Amino acid sequence: MATTSDLKKGMKLELEGEPYTVVDVTSQSPSARGGATLVKTKLRNMKTKQLIAKTFKAGERIKEPDCEIRKCQYLYSENGELYYFMDQESYEQFSLNKEDIEYELGFIRENDEVKMLFHDGSCFGLEVPNTVILEVVNTEPAVKGDTVNNVTKAATLETGLEVQVPLFVEQGQKLVIDTRDCRYLRRG
Repeated sequence: MATTSDLKKGMKLELEGEPYTVVDVTSQSPSARGGATLVKTKLRNMKTKQLIAKTFKAGERIKEPDCEIRKCQYLYSENGELYYFMDQESYEQFSLNKEDIEYELGFIRENDEVKMLFHDGSCFGLEVPNTVILEVVNTEPAVKGDTVNNVTKAATLETGLEVQVPLFVEQGQKLVIDTRDCRYLRRG
């Protein structure tokens, strides 16, 4: 069983029967003698996406959730509200609502392989890799003379996601996008 010393960003844990992902971890040592070190965390509920703050005592045991991760394939969308996926081992198909996976939809295309998260036998979300390669479908041309440092422009990617990119990026180019903070890293 894990303890608070094992906590790090991205780790999954269970609180009151619900699965959470660690968003941020800091430790605080009290100045008084004999005071216990505290581990402060920000946790995101993996089902409801709600963010909470939780403080643990150093050395406290943490229960890891009974989450199962399965490789699945994104099949298609129905009316832009339901998104269908297929388990690549059992060929079982299931759907998720748009509001459950809205952020992740900006990083996946039809037929992409994704990792689906299951808790107590039901699917509640998906994991995308830390980086994805997507093609630019629309961006404004660079204006000659715009050479001030760090000038960016908006670019729409093939999934509909809009990101800020450097001026030299053109339509049709493939870009590496960081899915953790939705930002341009480099050309792919």
